[in-house]
Amino acid sequence: MTPTVPAEWAPHRAMWVGFPSHPDVWKDDLQIAQAEVAGLARALAGPGAERVRLMVVGDEAEAAARALLDDTTVEFVRGQFGDIWLRDTGPIFMETEAGPIAAGFEFNGWGGKFEMEGDDIVAEQIAAASGTPLARNGFVLEGGSLDHDGLGTILTTRQCLLNDNRNGDFDAAKASAALAKALGAKKVLWLEDGLLNDHTDGHIDNLARFVAPGVVACPMAFGVDDPNAEVYANTARLLAGMTDSRGSPLQVVRIPSPGRILDADGQIVPASHMNFLIANEAVIVPIYAQASGAFAVEVIQGLFPEREVIGLPSTAILTGGGSFHCISQQEPA
Repeated sequence: MTPTVPAEWAPHRAMWVGFPSHPDVWKDDLQIAQAEVAGLARALAGPGAERVRLMVVGDEAEAAARALLDDTTVEFVRGQFGDIWLRDTGPIFMETEAGPIAAGFEFNGWGGKFEMEGDDIVAEQIAAASGTPLARNGFVLEGGSLDHDGLGTILTTRQCLLNDNRNGDFDAAKASAALAKALGAKKVLWLEDGLLNDHTDGHIDNLARFVAPGVVACPMAFGVDDPNAEVYANTARLLAGMTDSRGSPLQVVRIPSPGRILDADGQIVPASHMNFLIANEAVIVPIYAQASGAFAVEVIQGLFPEREVIGLPSTAILTGGGSFHCISQQEPA
């Protein structure tokens, strides 16, 4: 078989989730973020039908996690990480002729912005705990910068993958070749910029996601003052002109964005309902207490009729820069 990254909707053996463990990182948001992650873990273990492996750092974090989830079947895995963004620091699981492997990459703190002790060894910890051989790749890559259709098509953004702060010599051709070698990519689809003020430099999992073979969801502006309206319109236009690795034109589905979301300092934050997580029997959608939340859940439910679509709060997690998809990594069955 050709090495490939399974689509997120393919069956999972487990779902890895990072639990907020560092008071100095999360400060006043720690307990609320812990409660939101516990809510995600509970939904994954229940309606999601997932084996949840919750990665925690230290005695206090483990005690907090156990107190929040004492009524839930969740596995607590002690480890080391700088923060909870396992989508970016953990491995990308692949299927090969020799069996599953965990593809690991160099990690430089999203272009040197947030370099934290332990983040560079998360991939090897998860690979070891899952019993999966780790295949190391010598270039910088975060899992949230890619989305996969299970057929060798990869979605990404130029803003992130071709950024000088990742791999300075990468152009589209070199990046495509690296993804082909490391992840079995047959075709790379290039979008442009991601969300405003996204410190990941435009990760795709806030912007556009495969929801079925040949079907991609992306946001539509919500409210007259949506700061990403132009980005969303350009993304939809580009996707409508693309074909996947089979040569099939993409079908584009629009999901309402949360609109203009501000932090405590009045700054625009990169909130996105696109950061949903596809579990075995459910889809968990981040909600930010805006009117668009229920609408987004309804639209996403139409895309996943065989799964229960659940909207859960992710406001405190967002203060760290991401949401449910960012803090998780699926391990294929």
